[in-house]
Amino acid sequence: MKFSFKLLLWTIMVLALALGISGYYFVTYVFETSMARETGQAMDESRILRFAFETAALNAPTRYDVLADHTIQEIARNLENGGSRLLRICDEDGNVIYGSSEFQGNDILLSKTGLSVNTWQVIRLGKQYYVQTCMMADSLDRALYLETMRDVTEVFQDRALGFLVYRRVMVIMLVLGTFIMHGIASWLTRPIRLLTRATKRMAEGEYGYQARKVSDDELGQLTLDFNQMAKALKENVSRLEEELQAREDFVAAFAHELKTPLTAIIGYADMLRSHRLDEEKSFLSANYIYTEGKRLEAMSFRLLEIMVTRHGEQKLQAVSVHMLFSYLHDMYVNNRTMRFRWKHDKGMVLAEPNLLKSVLMNLIDNACKASEPGSVVEVEGRLQGKGYCFYVRDHGMGIPKEEQEKIIKPFYMVDKSRSRSKNGAGLGLALCEEILKLHGTRLKIDSESGKGTCMSFVLQAVGRSGERRR
Repeated sequence: MKFSFKLLLWTIMVLALALGISGYYFVTYVFETSMARETGQAMDESRILRFAFETAALNAPTRYDVLADHTIQEIARNLENGGSRLLRICDEDGNVIYGSSEFQGNDILLSKTGLSVNTWQVIRLGKQYYVQTCMMADSLDRALYLETMRDVTEVFQDRALGFLVYRRVMVIMLVLGTFIMHGIASWLTRPIRLLTRATKRMAEGEYGYQARKVSDDELGQLTLDFNQMAKALKENVSRLEEELQAREDFVAAFAHELKTPLTAIIGYADMLRSHRLDEEKSFLSANYIYTEGKRLEAMSFRLLEIMVTRHGEQKLQAVSVHMLFSYLHDMYVNNRTMRFRWKHDKGMVLAEPNLLKSVLMNLIDNACKASEPGSVVEVEGRLQGKGYCFYVRDHGMGIPKEEQEKIIKPFYMVDKSRSRSKNGAGLGLALCEEILKLHGTRLKIDSESGKGTCMSFVLQAVGRSGERRR
């Protein structure tokens, strides 16, 4: 069952219950008020009749000061003729002395009535309803019961008519309420229908579909949240698609990088196996096999380092920049093909020492590969406020702007032939980027074709006691 129909059904049920209870209460209240008025009038009329009876009895001629039955009958006949009344008079034992011809009341009230106790009841005779009253009259030492009957059929008829009219009104109200609430329920659930339509569109693959906001209430806020979720879902799907494409490109590049050295290794190995070569050619073939094997080994180690860096947790510690630069200087002091300029401010950085050395050595190696022999490679460390910035600058061929976002991807090389000639596989910068992510920073590339490249990154600076700079 649809939510709008549930809302309509429950509303009509509550409306019917409310109308039924209120109608019953209203008609019953009017009836009870009318009955209280009629009962009060009946009791007042009985008191007047009792007073008239007692007055007439005192003025009636008596013998031996005893009120005779025929005198009582005569007084009662006169009281009955004075109006359209139904009355009955009984003696002390409950025997009827006088009664109207149409008086059909019962004797229940006689046993409940006393000198100071007046009673009444409502009785039904056929289709008629009466209020029967009973009170005692004391005349000349005789205790008599005076009973009257007052017709209240009209009050009961008004109650029946009230219930009939209210039932008709309630039916009309329910019918009109059904149509009105159907429209209201449809209007209130419109945002839900729009959200349902949006979910179906998203299920069909339209992840960027936005539901239309038609209200400013909680459902409107739900629509905004849904659209925000759809936007985030689309971004996640796009990111997953990019990652999937990157993985496919990675596998393709990896296969390509394996194919070239393996083809050469297999070819030279087959030449050594199937031909008798002189000593020089045999040495060249074995040397080529060794060189390509070392390149495959270096590539596998770089891939392993990337995987370990991505999934491993590193503990950062305070590292002396001076000790770091001293290590790098010693590593490249025997490099005769390039000229190095070392410059750094004293300080401490928060890092993992071995990983930080790996980043700087990869950047220096890339700078050497991108430069002509004899060029200058500048390695600089500079204290900047809360951070410490490292720079590796070369004056080589540079990197085009459209390539700068791609070079940190595995196996991506700007000049593939030049990189392979220097045993490059396009993994160094990818490894640097993964290591720097662990340190909460990223690699910044500032380069221009033909004018060289400057690669830099910033680490958190700490004091000598290991406290971070503020």
